[in-house]
Amino acid sequence: MADSVALEDRKFCLREVLDTFKSCLTEKKEVSIEHYVAGWRGLVRFLNSLGSVFSFISKDAVNKIQILVNYLNDENGSHYVTVQSMVKYELENELVDLTKKGSHPESGCRTLLRLHRALRWLELFLERLRTSTEDSKTSVMCSEAYNESLAQHHPWVIRKATGMAFCVLPGRTTFFEVMNVGTPEQVVAMLGDALPLISEVYRITEELYAQHNILELP
Repeated sequence: MADSVALEDRKFCLREVLDTFKSCLTEKKEVSIEHYVAGWRGLVRFLNSLGSVFSFISKDAVNKIQILVNYLNDENGSHYVTVQSMVKYELENELVDLTKKGSHPESGCRTLLRLHRALRWLELFLERLRTSTEDSKTSVMCSEAYNESLAQHHPWVIRKATGMAFCVLPGRTTFFEVMNVGTPEQVVAMLGDALPLISEVYRITEELYAQHNILELP
């Protein structure tokens, strides 16, 4: 099973995240929670390597990762092997808070939903980076991606603070260097390989949650 979360201070490498998301889908196209968590650990390293700008997301992600790891290592861990088995188990056993009563605030379904929403933001942002030019502003790309995804789930105060934080983002060259892949052309090619895999994991999870009406868990 997944190890407990250590400090996410290892150097980020886009290729490692690509390999992890390749392993995320089973032959039945189910999403492995262990590999999903591992992929997110890599994404946290990416966010942290860019400084404190993304700390509001990376800190929350680390917390959510730990909750899921605890479920994996729990006596009921066999029910948390895939996102599909987790959803089935928690819904059948009424372990998901569907009514804003505050019960089960750390259910696996709710926890993974928060990571799922953030994954959409990262997917949109990385796609913009992939298709950007040298003079493209990362602050604009990041804000656009945020407004299309996470912003709708955040209160006004967080949206305002986030918008200000994005204004001090490093340039496109710095983002490409952080990915530790090679030349800008190699980064673009690697993103071209990685993003369809991340997108498929997102799509399968989105459709599963929509099917069970749990996309808006409080």
